[in-house]
Amino acid sequence: MVRSFIFSQGKLVSQDPGLDVLRLVLYDEDAQIWVDLENPTEQETKDLLEGVFSFHPLAIEDCVTLSERPKADEYENYVFMVIHCVAYDAAKRDICATELNMFIGKNFLVTYHREPMRSVTATIERVQKNAPLVARAPDRLTYHLLDALFEQYEPGLQSLALDLEQLEERVLTAPSTDIVGDVVALKGVVQKLRQVVLPQREVIARVAHGEFKIVRVHLLPYFRDLLDRLAHLNDVADNYREALTGILQVHLNLQQMQINQIIKVLTVLATLSLPILAVTSFYGMNIRHMPNTEWPSWEYAYIWILGMVILWTALIWWWIKKKGWY
Repeated sequence: MVRSFIFSQGKLVSQDPGLDVLRLVLYDEDAQIWVDLENPTEQETKDLLEGVFSFHPLAIEDCVTLSERPKADEYENYVFMVIHCVAYDAAKRDICATELNMFIGKNFLVTYHREPMRSVTATIERVQKNAPLVARAPDRLTYHLLDALFEQYEPGLQSLALDLEQLEERVLTAPSTDIVGDVVALKGVVQKLRQVVLPQREVIARVAHGEFKIVRVHLLPYFRDLLDRLAHLNDVADNYREALTGILQVHLNLQQMQINQIIKVLTVLATLSLPILAVTSFYGMNIRHMPNTEWPSWEYAYIWILGMVILWTALIWWWIKKKGWY
């Protein structure tokens, strides 16, 4: 799908014009063009990127090929930029990235993406409702697009924060072996988020510091605001990573405490069984003519030995409690 808009003096004057009209308007310095290609056909891509705008073959190749890393390349009269929007899939515990390619010229903006993007749709709606505010020039329109794109990070971060809270509650109330797997999965999500945000900070920093002449000087503070937002997103990702490390450490400590408690109980039971083991093993020796085993005076020997074992066991238990060992 291809959507195109022509602006003049901050007003939307035409929508979805033909290719011939776009070629003519492209040479009008008082007009601005925005063409959005959403999952276009090969012919649509060729007609617009090559036929109308005559972009460099390398830029077109980078545009139609999915790239995992954001980038910004400056050509003779335009800047080619690759930016990613991310969404968090809570069910799959994974980050889904959508690529947005932009050709930013003096009087045109061309956006290319394979999947529908809320940021693009929202910007189109803003343009249609209030063109003077948004579409004064391609660099300002680029800012509004990026601003809407980075806003789409927030729902994913909120969903990720909710998963972290639930995981913390599970660790303290119902610990299980599944927690380690969940922590590892969420750490992978946070790492992917950082891998997207960090390179984009570098790209936006180049724009915000005035490296590209296409972006006018008075708009640089707006791009610095975008840079601050990306820095905040990176800080949030770092905080989530530290929180996950803390959750894992708490879980391991609780597991170790449970193991120590089990060992403690088993040790006490083994200690309490020492008297009966000592007595029974002594009188259970297979030795002929064992003393005090056949004397008539020992008709109450069973009761005596049982009482002695109980007494010793009670004394050991009292000593353990007195020392605070259990």
